[in-house]
Amino acid sequence: MLQSLRVLGLLGMLLMAGTASADRLRLVADAWPPFTDATMVNGGLATDIVSTALARAGFASEFEQVPWARAMLGLGEGRYDVLVSAWYSEERTRLGQFSSGYLVNRIRLLKRKDDAVDYNALADLYSLPVAVVRGYAYSPPFDNDEKVLKVPVHSFSMAAKMLAAGRVKLTLEDEYVARYYLARETPRLRNRLEFLPKPLSENSLHILVSLKHPEHQRIVAGFDKAIAEMKADGTYERLLQQHGM
Repeated sequence: MLQSLRVLGLLGMLLMAGTASADRLRLVADAWPPFTDATMVNGGLATDIVSTALARAGFASEFEQVPWARAMLGLGEGRYDVLVSAWYSEERTRLGQFSSGYLVNRIRLLKRKDDAVDYNALADLYSLPVAVVRGYAYSPPFDNDEKVLKVPVHSFSMAAKMLAAGRVKLTLEDEYVARYYLARETPRLRNRLEFLPKPLSENSLHILVSLKHPEHQRIVAGFDKAIAEMKADGTYERLLQQHGM
């Protein structure tokens, strides 16, 4: 009898552990340091902010890093619950519900230092091939302007190499992300590139919660409330400082 009770108790513990695991929100993002990266402290700045806010709202979570296209596909199919870092686009509202913005990304164009390229309006880009990361949204005017010659690539690092080699005239990225990657390139490549003075856009960063999750509205509401509380009590600022922002 005692042995049977022990077995039943063990089964109960396993069932409870399984339920707890199943209740965890499945966070997903691609490698986008310093905002999201599984090799960085707490998965990077954005992942740290998101998981902290969700925990305050009563949602345990776990993070998985996959390529961007797989993350978007998995969110649409319900295999992932929360995309950690998403810029708003109307197309993505078919897959998930956006939170309010919790960070701001400043998107800047880069050129070769020896190129006489200037940017004041989108029309200035019409004759210039621009390397863009496939699947990314930069700003609605830029994304939707068919006169801009966009050259899809797999990553910003690839775009930077193409730019340095003269295969494209421009590329673009969040300023912090670009600086992070360029710091890891060779000095020869890094010293050939520079930012254009005027930013293309400033985009707010959101979580995108899969519409397949039955509580997507409650998750978004809880997250937004927690972010506001974190800003009020200093937690948000401390996380920024811990990640060097």
